[in-house]
Amino acid sequence: MARIRVLHFVTGGFSGGATQVAIALVDAARAAGNMEPLLVLRRKRRTPPGRIEELQARGVPLDVVPGWSRLATILALAKICRRFKPDVLVAHGFTEHLWGRYAGLMAGVRCLVQVEQNTRERYRRWHLWQTRWLAQRSAALVGCSEGVRQVLLAQGLPPDRAIAISNGIDLTPFALAGQFVWADREPAIVMVARFSRQKDHATLLRAVALLRGHGLHPKVRLAGGGKPLHRKPVEALAAKLGLSQQVEFLGVHRDVPGLLMRHRVSVLSTHWEGMPLALIEAMAAGCAVVGSAVPGVREVVKDGEDGRLVAPRDPAQLAEVLRALLADDGPGALLAQAARLRAIAESGRERMNARYEALFLGLANDSGIPGELRHSS
Repeated sequence: MARIRVLHFVTGGFSGGATQVAIALVDAARAAGNMEPLLVLRRKRRTPPGRIEELQARGVPLDVVPGWSRLATILALAKICRRFKPDVLVAHGFTEHLWGRYAGLMAGVRCLVQVEQNTRERYRRWHLWQTRWLAQRSAALVGCSEGVRQVLLAQGLPPDRAIAISNGIDLTPFALAGQFVWADREPAIVMVARFSRQKDHATLLRAVALLRGHGLHPKVRLAGGGKPLHRKPVEALAAKLGLSQQVEFLGVHRDVPGLLMRHRVSVLSTHWEGMPLALIEAMAAGCAVVGSAVPGVREVVKDGEDGRLVAPRDPAQLAEVLRALLADDGPGALLAQAARLRAIAESGRERMNARYEALFLGLANDSGIPGELRHSS
């Protein structure tokens, strides 16, 4: 039986979850052997050449299209489609899901799939019109969480094509997390997030400054890349709050699992999310997790059961939650244990891969979206 061909088109920025999900799906298809995948990256000004070389060295089937203009992107991708002849073209993330599907239409690709990774994007009226137009010509519209699926529906996209498939993580690097006893870890706070408009590092720093009133001075380690435009104000705020000796800016960290497993507490202070992989990784690492109560995060953390949720932009509430976790080992250890068990049970990448595989096979074989994927993440 001929293998179906699936082309994944995504940004080459490597800073968000969309690229990591696309790479994971390509790797899964290569391992399963029942699909022939191709990864196509849209080159960005900050695309790290080393990351592309790493993928090529691993044997990942890969092409790169120019990103200096939308037309150049579409034409180059359409040319690849005519050569590769995919049965399914999957366009991940905004704005790539627009240009990817335009290229697929130009090349006559039969099944187009949009994957949305966030609950908030910079959609202008013109973008929204294009999204609706393309949705009528797409076989499936995937939100990376139920919260994102609801956003797709609110945009006026066809309900019969909108489904949720939750992102998953590779649990292998966290296999030894149970050996890092929570009480023996450093009583410090780590936040893994790129510096961007989406992430709210400032609220975390203000909360940590409030902890001094309780005699607590925990180390805070911020891991993640991002533009200086967004990082420098956070550095300036740390200095203004007198936290320069407590806060460490680690930049892009290549051993995130190891970093997480050394810390007791992991925070994701954010304005909006789709399905926060960094928070799921912190749960798998056995951290006590604290997240902003926004869509996406609320699907990952059950407040008081396997983590804590705090109101967005509320440093006082965040400080109180952090104080409780840092001052008493018991509650934090219980939350961390429950978080790890839930991540292992529900958030493995194999679950995500299986659901996408079922979707692609169903579309390519003209049987449509499998019933088990409708209204289920």
